[in-house]
Amino acid sequence: MNAPLSAQPRSGRRLRRAQLSDEVAGHLRAAIMSGSLRPGTFIRLDETAAELGVSITPVREALLKLRGEGMVQLEPHRGHVVLPLTEQDIEDIFWLQATIARELATAATDRITDVEIDELDRLNTTLAGAVGSGDTEAIAAIEFSFHRAFNQASRRIKLAWFMLNAARYMPAQVFATDPQWGAATVDHHGRLIAALRRRDTTAVVEHTVWQFTDAARRLTETLDRNGIFSSAGPNL
Repeated sequence: MNAPLSAQPRSGRRLRRAQLSDEVAGHLRAAIMSGSLRPGTFIRLDETAAELGVSITPVREALLKLRGEGMVQLEPHRGHVVLPLTEQDIEDIFWLQATIARELATAATDRITDVEIDELDRLNTTLAGAVGSGDTEAIAAIEFSFHRAFNQASRRIKLAWFMLNAARYMPAQVFATDPQWGAATVDHHGRLIAALRRRDTTAVVEHTVWQFTDAARRLTETLDRNGIFSSAGPNL
């Protein structure tokens, strides 16, 4: 079935602007979740646009998205301010991801093919190389590819899509710059792959969920160490 005309993009320019606003929202979301943008910080339209090399429009649209997510708030005559981030927020975000991940892991154990398991093994070997070289951009990209391939192997595409959206709140660079996280992740990926080859659902779920509980712990400790939970920041 074709989408109604009103729902179809009327120009490549409009589509590109939507993509830009998503990219800006992703940048700001990651900065908030990592603590780079502290609670109480005002996000200036012109400064953010200049920093990212875009016009003010996609920045404004990105902030509208983040307002809907409860990450920023519009202060009359002052602009958008970053809202406080709590330990409960972190717990909720990772609980949701772990809950969805359990379902995907169970389905993937039954449905994944040997070829797909081999691809996960290849990706984990590549990840190990990136961790060894300290290439943080490659680490984040390969880790994303690994989980996307694993989730898609479940054949539960709609649930995998929800997982992808929930994963937007995981600040990849915080983890990618932590060599201890990298080594532990490569190790658990290896155990996960071995459990998939055995079709051991219990072990697959265990190693899958570990990644979210471990990530939640590391992020909570990082934000607490940086004083994100103890202070609402200036100007709030």
